[in-house]
Parts: sequence; C-alpha cells; structure tokens
Amino acid sequence: MTLADFPKFAQPRFTLAHLPTPLEPLDRLRAHLGAHLGTGPCLYIKRDDCTGLALGGNKTRKLEFLIGDALKQQATAVISEGGLQSNHVRQTAAAAAKAGLACHLVLDHAVPIATAIYRNSGNLLLDRLLGAEIHVCGAGETRAAKIQHVMDMLRAKGETPYHIPTGGSNAIGALGYAAAALELLQQAKERKIAVDHVVVASGSGGTQAGLIVGMALAGADVPVIGIDIDDDPEPLLALVRDVTDAVAQSVGLGHAIPPSAFQLARGYAAPGYGQPNAGMIEAVKLLASLEGIVLDPVYTGKAMAGLIDMVRQGRFGADESVVFIHTGGAPGLFAYENYF
Repeated sequence: MTLADFPKFAQPRFTLAHLPTPLEPLDRLRAHLGAHLGTGPCLYIKRDDCTGLALGGNKTRKLEFLIGDALKQQATAVISEGGLQSNHVRQTAAAAAKAGLACHLVLDHAVPIATAIYRNSGNLLLDRLLGAEIHVCGAGETRAAKIQHVMDMLRAKGETPYHIPTGGSNAIGALGYAAAALELLQQAKERKIAVDHVVVASGSGGTQAGLIVGMALAGADVPVIGIDIDDDPEPLLALVRDVTDAVAQSVGLGHAIPPSAFQLARGYAAPGYGQPNAGMIEAVKLLASLEGIVLDPVYTGKAMAGLIDMVRQGRFGADESVVFIHTGGAPGLFAYENYF
C-alpha cells in the first residue's frame, strides 16, 4: 500500500530519496538493556538516516513533496529557516540544487553554543558546499522578519520564491511520513514483525504527524510516541495535532484521528533545544559502540535516550516490538565534538 492507492491523493512528487530505507534489529542494544533476560521488547531501527540526499535524513522524504509543489508553482528559488546546525536546511539546500532552484537559508542562533566549530562545521559547512545563500539573523531579529525581507528582495529581482516552513512540517511535507508509515508496515509484514510501537524525535511536528496519518490510513493500531526534543511540549503537541488534521484532510482520510494517537514523551530535552545532556551522550555512545550507528546530538540522540529510559522503566512488554525512526542528523555531531 502506498499513498497513490488513496483516490484523493494527487500531490506532485520530485524524487530525491533512496527508498525503502532499511529496517534493522538492534539486538546488541537490546541485550545491553537486559532484554535477553525477558525484561524488555524487541528493538528495531528504521534507517531514515540512509535516505541518501546530502548524507540523508528525514527531511528528504518531506522535500520530495515540497519541491514537487515548488516546481508545480513554477518557483525559481526556495527559502527556508532553522538554527545554525539545522539538518532540515542542509537537506533543503541539497534538494534545491538537485531541482535546479536557487536556495536561500535564514539561520539564527537558536542554541546558546558559541564555539568556533559549532559556528563553522557540521551542517553549516555543507550548506555552503551545496550552494545555498545564507542569511543569519541579527541581534533581536526574528526568523519571520528575515524571511519576509529575503522574500521581498527575491521578488524585486524577478524571482518566484517558495517558502518551506521550519522542518518542512506542513500538510505537504508531512505527506512524506504518511508514506513512510505505509513503507514501514509493508516491510514489517514481509518480515513477519508485529510492530507494537513506533518511537520518533518530535521537534517541528511534521514527522510524527505524518506517521500518525499513515498508520490511520493503513488501519493499523500502532501508537506513534514522539519524544519532545524542544523542552516545550504543549505547543509541540498542539502543532502535531494541527499538522495531523491538515494531512488527514489532504489524503481524504474519512475518519477522525482519536486523541489517544497523540503521544509525546517529555523530560528528555532539558536544558533545552540543541543543548546536550547526559542521557543524549550515553545514547549516542551506546548506539555507536554497540550497533555501529551514528546518532545526532539534537534529535535522535535525545529520542534514543527517551527510548532507552522507557525500556529500563518497563514501559514495553517483553513480547512487543518497538521501531525507532532514525531521522538522521549525523553531520551535526561534528559541531559537538567537545561534548564527546
């Protein structure tokens, strides 16, 4: 089953991702956590760090639909925003390059880290290599104001700009994860894996929202547990609900999403967005040393810390299977080398 199987789905798509991404067991992590004693679930990881575009990540799936829409609207340039080490803008720059569109990135100092490596390496280095024009917000300047300024500037030059929101998280971008949920369920069916829970980092809300819609389209009663990585859960949960409703309407989902579908685990983001903590550092080291998988310090590191903590607390049954969605972000790790 794919999105194309639904009669109201007609969104243009620009192919970018290497799909399907792998679904792999995390047997060594499971053993480390004591699950070999019958005290925890089977663990799997959906490798959306392997989507292929400019070192991969979850935004590539969203950008297939967003770039498709930009081309449909005859845009000549895309503009998007994020922090200095945003994974989203790095993939946006790569997608724009592949589509032959100019790319403008509005970045701000969303994370209070001022090391030279943070402000020059990782995703920011790749943004420049990918040909994006970077606009950094000045002191007291908001992203919204800077975006409007750049949009006006581009229009004055005769360009047709297309704005991609933070994280690509709107009704169009989140379609990528409705499709990803269907892809995951098909893989699980082929391998005779009964997926009981899905765990994913939730920051701009679109990935979690898309997964929720995809599960609903398939009629699968699989809870999607978002891990709050912003340390601001209530606005995030409201955003997930809003994007979910918009995506559900766009694919003609004929029934309401129940309130129980919106799950957000809290307490793993402190001291704030992009700021390291002990749980994240442990999770990054464990996945690297046990499974040879690299997580990032902002999203997947904190989300995996949440999953590890829930396993240790006995949140999941020994006969259950939990799939962690690896949303990528490894380039950002190099900007945090002093924490490891």
